[in-house]
Amino acid sequence: MTGWREGMSSDNIKGLCLALSSSVFIGGSFIVKKKGLKKAGASGIRAGSGGYSYLYEPLWWVGMITMIVGEIANFAAYAFAPAILVTPLGALSIIISAALAHIILRERLHVFGILGCVLCVVGSTTIVLHAPQEQQINSVIEVWNLAMEPAFLIYATIILIAVLILIFHHVPLYGQTHIMVYIGVCSLVGSITVMSVKALGIAIKLTLSGNNQLLFPQTWAFTLVVTVCILTQMNYLNMALDTFNTAVVSPIYYVMFTSLTIVASVIMFKDWDGQSPTQVVTEMCGFVTILSGTFLLHKTKDMVDGSPLTLPVKLPKHSDDDFGNGEGIPLRRQESLRAT
Repeated sequence: MTGWREGMSSDNIKGLCLALSSSVFIGGSFIVKKKGLKKAGASGIRAGSGGYSYLYEPLWWVGMITMIVGEIANFAAYAFAPAILVTPLGALSIIISAALAHIILRERLHVFGILGCVLCVVGSTTIVLHAPQEQQINSVIEVWNLAMEPAFLIYATIILIAVLILIFHHVPLYGQTHIMVYIGVCSLVGSITVMSVKALGIAIKLTLSGNNQLLFPQTWAFTLVVTVCILTQMNYLNMALDTFNTAVVSPIYYVMFTSLTIVASVIMFKDWDGQSPTQVVTEMCGFVTILSGTFLLHKTKDMVDGSPLTLPVKLPKHSDDDFGNGEGIPLRRQESLRAT
């Protein structure tokens, strides 16, 4: 334990505490927002069908405010610690949202799903214990220069192309039946969001310490990117939550978002440059553990204790009124039954 404390800088510890509190708020917000989405969908066009009636639902706004508080804490965490340390702690929000969905939304969580949650936490802990130290950055210009390097520009271009293809081609065709479409948009955009949030967080931290970064146009460029990306994520995450099981949306979104964020951070901030091969491999093993936990959550989402593990059945896109909630099938009939 002493070695662990010595190995973490004060900034990393601050980032760790902020990230943990963030996960608590965000995990709870998933449930409150979905309750609001279900209530709004009962009297208007559902978010999963492109409606925005949830904007008039107070309960949805309570969940949104809770999420904003969590995101602010997360925002601050990125200013103090590297993304490889902060992002995996989102596993805690998976546990909270899955447990609350089991209790409040009656979205049953199989015993293997509980094991999956445990694996997510174990994997995240492994990554945290071997995370790199935050590098010293003295100006937002330094972050901008990192973002303008060829490797990250190539990554950002690939992300942009993929997002446009998903939004304009796959969402209209497969959004209602394939969970990876909505979550894919959120996760791809999210990796760029985190890099911009980290840059903006560093700028604010330096400004508050007396080194004004608001004079640089790069600070406002990062602010614009953050705003556009967050609005995009919020829209498609609402669609995913309104269409699919919360206990499945949360872990899949977490894994994809974390994977892409780590890749983006390694490319832009070169997090692994100062680490030994053993540390890098250990971090990857931790991430594989998280993937294993998420797989269990995904495969057992429709199981009850004592039932066999079977492959989910996929139905056509237009089977919205059919019974069953196999992989990628909206839970509309189930939710209407529960409401009664």
